Amino acid sequence: MNKTLGVVLAGGQSSRMQKDKANLQRNHQSMLEFSQSILRQCEVDDIVVSGNNYQIKDSFQQLGPLSGIFSVIEQCPASALLIMPIDLPLLSAKTLKHLKVIGELSQQACSYKNHPLPLYLPVTSFVELFLQNNLSNKSNKGPSIRQLLTAIPHKELDVPDSKCLFNTNTPEQWQYAQKTFKQLKAARQ
Repeated sequence: MNKTLGVVLAGGQSSRMQKDKANLQRNHQSMLEFSQSILRQCEVDDIVVSGNNYQIKDSFQQLGPLSGIFSVIEQCPASALLIMPIDLPLLSAKTLKHLKVIGELSQQACSYKNHPLPLYLPVTSFVELFLQNNLSNKSNKGPSIRQLLTAIPHKELDVPDSKCLFNTNTPEQWQYAQKTFKQLKAARQ
């Protein structure tokens, strides 16, 4: 099986944003629709959405993004995952596809420096074992993606444009992102 699955992580509680980040509107498109669109442009074989309100429910509740990733691996056979969080409104398909290409060529996990997400993640026995061991033994907080990347062969790439990985967790950050993508859209016209 040689299948790359696109994964949108939408399982957070959005408590700092005070509303579901997946429903935020970016140029007349929800962040969920935007994220799926970006993944489609990266030529993945299929796309799933991870989160308790979506297709793939977390096997371990409130243990962070690795719980969502583990749940996808458990429920959707794939040889690799191209993972993006729901809260990167400035991410381009070109930036995400670059991770996928380098990951496929190097046959190892790939992310951008100082940004564990987005992530290209080959699904190996070691990754599955790391997730099983570290998620099932936690009582309050799961391991971080950085901990996983420290434990597996991993390539960190230079960030092509720091704005494209701007994460929006608060209303203020969302307002900044809206202003930025409106400026980008106007510059293209």
